[in-house]
Amino acid sequence: MIFSAKCILATLLPSSQTIEINPIGSVKRSSPRENEKDRNLVSKIVLRKRFASGLDSIENWSHVYVIFWMHEVSNKEKVLIYPKENVGIFATRAPIHPNPIGLTLVEVVKHEKNVLWVRGLDALNGTPVLDIKPYPDWEKGHWLVITSFRTPTWLSNINK
Repeated sequence: MIFSAKCILATLLPSSQTIEINPIGSVKRSSPRENEKDRNLVSKIVLRKRFASGLDSIENWSHVYVIFWMHEVSNKEKVLIYPKENVGIFATRAPIHPNPIGLTLVEVVKHEKNVLWVRGLDALNGTPVLDIKPYPDWEKGHWLVITSFRTPTWLSNINK
């Protein structure tokens, strides 16, 4: 599948500029009917062959971020308020953001040639993958890992 997304950021860039995103590969699940929310399932990320060497030594990391394009999110669903809780969409991880970019921290299972197997990817079969980045980050001899964080109270009330 060839996929290209062009986003015009009118408020940040002059209207004549665009951002072009070209996927490096796509998600392949054992079955298209798998529940992508099941974080125990293993998915394959099949990269375009020209990016295969980019996976060299990836198995030395326990976890990576997978950045992907949520290609099945409908434009009509995109709002700036998360309707279930009446909070701004940027304060949620809902898929209905103005740009349907997904980000998931996953466990690396294995890698062979241009294929990376990961556990915990919440992306649909056929989802275009934009990038893969190791976790955690490293800066000036220190790991950048957040161990103290806060969450909104409304989040704990969902699914009660």
